[in-house]
Amino acid sequence: MSDAGARKRARGGGGAARRAERTSVVVETAKFIERNIPNFEVLTEEALQIIEHNAETVLEEIGVNFVNNPGALKRWADAGADIDGERVRIPRGLARELCKTAPSQFTQHARNPERNVVIGGKNLVLAPVYGPPFVRDNEGGRRYATMEDFRKFVKLGQMSKWLHHSGGTVCEPTDIPVNKRHLDMLHAHMTLSDKPFMGSVTEPSRAQDSVDMCEILFGKDFVQNNTVMTSLININSPLTFDDVMMGSLEVYAANNQACIVSPFIVGGAMAPVSVAGTLTQVLAEVLAGIAYSQLIRKGAPVIFGAFVTSIDMNSGAPTFGTPEAAHITYGAGQLARRLNLPYRSAGSFCGSKLPDAQAAYETANTLNMGLQAGVNFMLHACGWLEGGLVSSFEKFVMDADQLGALHHFAKGVSIDANGQAMDAIREVGPGGHYLGCAHTQANFKSAFWRSELLDYKPFETWSEEGARDTATLAAARVKKLLDTYVQPQMDPAIAEGLAGYVANKKASMSDAFS
Repeated sequence: MSDAGARKRARGGGGAARRAERTSVVVETAKFIERNIPNFEVLTEEALQIIEHNAETVLEEIGVNFVNNPGALKRWADAGADIDGERVRIPRGLARELCKTAPSQFTQHARNPERNVVIGGKNLVLAPVYGPPFVRDNEGGRRYATMEDFRKFVKLGQMSKWLHHSGGTVCEPTDIPVNKRHLDMLHAHMTLSDKPFMGSVTEPSRAQDSVDMCEILFGKDFVQNNTVMTSLININSPLTFDDVMMGSLEVYAANNQACIVSPFIVGGAMAPVSVAGTLTQVLAEVLAGIAYSQLIRKGAPVIFGAFVTSIDMNSGAPTFGTPEAAHITYGAGQLARRLNLPYRSAGSFCGSKLPDAQAAYETANTLNMGLQAGVNFMLHACGWLEGGLVSSFEKFVMDADQLGALHHFAKGVSIDANGQAMDAIREVGPGGHYLGCAHTQANFKSAFWRSELLDYKPFETWSEEGARDTATLAAARVKKLLDTYVQPQMDPAIAEGLAGYVANKKASMSDAFS
């Protein structure tokens, strides 16, 4: 064979190898984000001290309600709080002192140790949408969610590189009885994904089921000595702690499992319309909730949560991606860091009914705000639509793709010799170009973040390929990810144990849909 023929064959072989690399199925999960950028802070020291003082005043003079929970009232009384019926007034400084035993960061273990996440510090862990009763896709439109939809979302999460966490109720499977669906949801997370996941909080016994299933998956001793679940405990804002959520918190804290203690804030409805007033209420509620977790078990892992939105005063509908929500999210991050606690907020929030321009604007505002606010655990990071009523398959992959941009932005600016690129500037000189220089050749694969979804092709090529918009491209990506999904392996004995637990639990109770 001639030298020219050999060179041609080598070039052809290299191209084929590169094409094979691009089209092969590789299930890769990026490590959780470790920020190398500063947090953005909006509150001065004076403002922080005023809000902290006012929050303590709320706890001491107004108090909070722990409803239908005599055990909680007794624990607070024993700790030194003033009890009046279900009203708990907490002396100034007591809640803050109790919060000091909560860890500043913790590791949530996955069944695949390579997927473990560290929540706290400068880290950001990304988890998918949580809670919607409806789903939407291009083919079926908007409809009630089913268990099959739930499984598809878990599979998409497993296949999403930039998503670190499998989440919890990625949609509410309405075709399964209310008192049994938590078993199927947990089983799906445990078997279809090897990423960390969340437990059930809709009833204390379901929280206990979550712990019991984790003991099958991880081993009882491991669960008691390590955190394997992070679960969402919403406060019934304003200033009310209901027995269902607190009962679930009690189960998780007693078993060393993490809880996000999160006020549910719709400014103008469940909190004041002003930023400082809302932050005061948020801090008071979080202090009371986290302090209570430490009364259950000192050192129980917790996260300072803040779900924040405002309200459209004409329609009463929640609004997202607004400057006021940004101010609150940034400010709450500062307050969380002063308590030395991990922080949860932000997400792919939007009020749009479709994965359209409104959804993109609002989501981009909120995702970037979360990164720069110092958020450590971002629930709803992908898939959220219609104010949280809908989990969208197309928006799930659109958002999950954009999470890659957060990873790259968080790296900050490298100032090492390669980052300074002085050799490249010398090599090219005046009037040249950098396309073929040694520095570009050495760095072009990793220099720029590149979307795996968005279209950068010339107009003619785009038109010839069907002039597809982003939602159409996303629908194709959903299909590709589901078609190439590979279920992570599991010890057959563990799989049998989980399936048996679910079957026995279901058989022990009648169906209930309320």
